Amino acid sequence: MKRVITYGTFDVLHYGHINLLKRAKALGDYLIVALSTDEFNSIKHKQSFYTYEQRKLLLEACRYVDLIIPENNWEQKIDDVKKYQADVFVMGDDWKGKFDFLKDFCEVVYLPRTPDVCSTNTKAYLAKEKQAA
Repeated sequence: MKRVITYGTFDVLHYGHINLLKRAKALGDYLIVALSTDEFNSIKHKQSFYTYEQRKLLLEACRYVDLIIPENNWEQKIDDVKKYQADVFVMGDDWKGKFDFLKDFCEVVYLPRTPDVCSTNTKAYLAKEKQAA
């Protein structure tokens, strides 16, 4: 069985996220998603629209995702790759080169992002709509 692992906040789940998960799953048989916890997002100075548990529930409904684990810190990636026996590490290409240190442990793939969609823009739009209401 070929295992794939990816990381992210997956806030305000949109079709770009689904495209990324679909393409990541196509690289193997089993997809593990390390989902950023609320505490880790706080360390990264990010505020999620949904809580960790809500984002986890959304990802659990996605047919491409086989397992969700918490992402608690930047340093856990090598341990996760080993623990979950990941063969492939996948991230969006805006991270290109940042995780090449994992090549000693698994294949590293950077996938192109879906154009014209991002969580930041979606959250800004939702905030604007909320203020207008």
